[in-house]
Amino acid sequence: MANPWRGEVSIVIDGQRHEARLTLGALAELEAQMQADSLLALVERFEGNRFSSRDVLALLAAGLRGGGSGIDAKTLEHAQIEGGPMAAARAAAELLARAFAVPE
Repeated sequence: MANPWRGEVSIVIDGQRHEARLTLGALAELEAQMQADSLLALVERFEGNRFSSRDVLALLAAGLRGGGSGIDAKTLEHAQIEGGPMAAARAAAELLARAFAVPE
């Protein structure tokens, strides 16, 4: 089960539950990979619904790495995500939100 205090988000991929979380290193990689000027720009992209499927994949892959999963980005491209693309986008946005907020 995901621990929001650690910034974790649960996602079911190919029938198996994974806990994803963004580490500081993953966030730094994402800034460069997603061509964002800052972490705030990255968050604003999601808040403004200006993200792409590549953005979602990049965030999920980084989060899965941070959570200790062995799923790499190439495998994720062909994986079955429970709930489909909308659930994947929600999980990616939640990863970003939990990386910068303290749970209530």
